[in-house]
Amino acid sequence: MKPFLLLGLGLLSATALSCPALAAPDARTLQIVVSKDRQSLAVYDGDTVVATSKVSTGKRGHTTPSGIFSILEKQVYHESNLYSASPMPYMQRLTWSGIALHESNSVPNYPASHGCVRMPKAFAKMLYQMTERGVHVVIADQPLVPQPFENSMLFQPQAAPPPALFSDIELRPMTASFLPQVQTLQVATNDVTSIQIPQAKAIVTPAADPAPLSILITRRGLRENVRDLQGLLNGMGFMAGTPDGMLGPATVQAIEDFRKAHDIKTTGSLVSPTLMKAVYAAAGKGEPPNGAIMVRQSFRPLFEGPAIIAEPQEALGVHFFTANAIDRISGKADWFGMTLEEELSKQAKKRLGITSEEQSQSLDAAGQALGRITIPDDVRHRIEDLLTAGSSLTISDTGIGPETGNETDFITLTNNGALGKKG
Repeated sequence: MKPFLLLGLGLLSATALSCPALAAPDARTLQIVVSKDRQSLAVYDGDTVVATSKVSTGKRGHTTPSGIFSILEKQVYHESNLYSASPMPYMQRLTWSGIALHESNSVPNYPASHGCVRMPKAFAKMLYQMTERGVHVVIADQPLVPQPFENSMLFQPQAAPPPALFSDIELRPMTASFLPQVQTLQVATNDVTSIQIPQAKAIVTPAADPAPLSILITRRGLRENVRDLQGLLNGMGFMAGTPDGMLGPATVQAIEDFRKAHDIKTTGSLVSPTLMKAVYAAAGKGEPPNGAIMVRQSFRPLFEGPAIIAEPQEALGVHFFTANAIDRISGKADWFGMTLEEELSKQAKKRLGITSEEQSQSLDAAGQALGRITIPDDVRHRIEDLLTAGSSLTISDTGIGPETGNETDFITLTNNGALGKKG
């Protein structure tokens, strides 16, 4: 049995529970969990059930994709543009390719839709009123229940230090307006001295925004490798162009020039591990990272940085954590976690260099995955400065995926299902 999978979920029923007393004071801490096996939906605030309902997911040939989503758009009334303008009231979009939660007059106790998640009218209306854009939605085969999770790798808000006390001056009453500003305390983290990790690369200058963070830690992809190569090659005098992660003519020429200058033979792909190691070594940057940490806020990229994944031959699995409560006085965040089943094809395993899934299928899969990840201190501190309730962390082997794009959080698919279908 996978971690966090609850196969005997007796809390789910065929009808919605309307419990205003349990409604979350902050919609951002809600998460919606859909079980395709049970044809059920549960709304959680932390590990507390707020409401449940029966649903109908995609039928054979139009299977609803499994994975981690968030609500991207809400419309009280929407019509399908594939299926004869079929009505989709109280639509809450999960992907721009067409998967959504919505009301339907047909919600039998079996899969019946063209890919969407159908809900009874009364529940669809209630859920629409409870949520807001950005609320997380997890769709899985088995029932999942968020569980409290503690791990030193999980981000914690930086605690404010107590004000300094001076014993050699006279104390006198003062108003609050004269109190000094409290300074942010930088929390120390474990320093892995044997690994050199480059500094994070900013994409967008962060603004003061209380919106939750969406964080993804995954294996490094071609885009991240090319962008780093461009920056390093430019710094050594090889004109690779703007570091945009694209293999344009200037970048290809710069790589060829570097190969010739350092007598590196072409082996396999243009951006090979051999090339990466040689460029990092020539630039004095140590070993190239094999992972990446990416941060989004308000559906837009905020910044990203490198990560080191130990034992890269072992699959990480798919793990999803949400911060339910943030206490900056104590420097404590309450995290809840779920582990989803990951379906990796033989081709994906070969491409990612994965030869074992033993750890990702163990009872402590999430803890083992977290323990294998190292990120730079500056990235950790920046995240902890911005951490708010409703922030999320996803760990996945397969990268950002095709559904992650403009105006989305990180969308992680564990199987593709019926992407592009509506109903």
